[in-house]
Amino acid sequence: MTKAIAKIILGGVFVCTSMGATAADPFPSKPVRIVVPAAAGGALDLTTRLVAQKMQENLGQPVVVENKPGGDTLIATRLVKSAKPDGYTLLSSANGITLMPQLKADPGYDPIKDFTGIGFMTRSPLLIEVGSGQPDQTLTAFMDRVRSNPDKLSYGHAGFGTPPHIAAAAFLHAAKLHMLSIPYKGNGAALPDVIGNRVEMIVDGFISSHSYIKSGMLRPLAITSESRLPSLPDVPTLKESGVDYTYTLWLGLLAPSGTPPEVVRRLSDALRFATADKELNERFRSEGSDPSFVTPAAFNDYYKEEVQDMVQLARDLNLPKD
Repeated sequence: MTKAIAKIILGGVFVCTSMGATAADPFPSKPVRIVVPAAAGGALDLTTRLVAQKMQENLGQPVVVENKPGGDTLIATRLVKSAKPDGYTLLSSANGITLMPQLKADPGYDPIKDFTGIGFMTRSPLLIEVGSGQPDQTLTAFMDRVRSNPDKLSYGHAGFGTPPHIAAAAFLHAAKLHMLSIPYKGNGAALPDVIGNRVEMIVDGFISSHSYIKSGMLRPLAITSESRLPSLPDVPTLKESGVDYTYTLWLGLLAPSGTPPEVVRRLSDALRFATADKELNERFRSEGSDPSFVTPAAFNDYYKEEVQDMVQLARDLNLPKD
């Protein structure tokens, strides 16, 4: 009887010790998943994959990128919101996450209550682009053609409420132009139709369209920044073309609310390692993106302020809520 009791006690000590060791394992002790709410090939997808590759070097664990397009980004956003807040499931997102609650009666998430920021991957302007088969050589010529054909020409975008959609809609609003909106499951899915001249215009990041520009398949007409892009010195800004409008796209990583602060800090350190990598940093900057590091606290301050700004933007653009 005494030996049996001793075995039970020792077994209990072993189990408790093993559980304690597991609980004390440093983060991360298994692969990290980053969910992208868009199809492969767009700026968000490409940027996330480049950053994830470098993050895993720092974390010592695989960082797996998983595309979950559809539902105007809500499928992926809700999935990550409901994930266990342990740092192993992250959301790769853009400005659209702060706007979507203004466009959906039931978005299924609160951008402030349900997420906490890890940090920016990049911040960058966007390009107004047309297929090389389009007749317009300048933005002025394109705008003249749109004005002569109100609601007849179309523009493709990554989905209702996504940054490419909002940037395009805001540009059209500022220029007093009317075009048909054609949503896709990510800009990567829209680009072939623009290149094939089935859709007249797209607003896209340089990182996802530079190869098409270089090959002559896409023609950039203007950029949404305050100044020209060094790598595209012949492409004018919107303001130079007579449209008083600028837009900055941010791409960042978020975790479910409740993720432990020490885990957020570890992920932030890995993100800083990735964006500071010499080769990747130079690539981003050559494409007009700013990969400068910000702390999770600074990201969250920016993020919360933008949530409030989106309320006014939705009103200004008279965006419908469904």
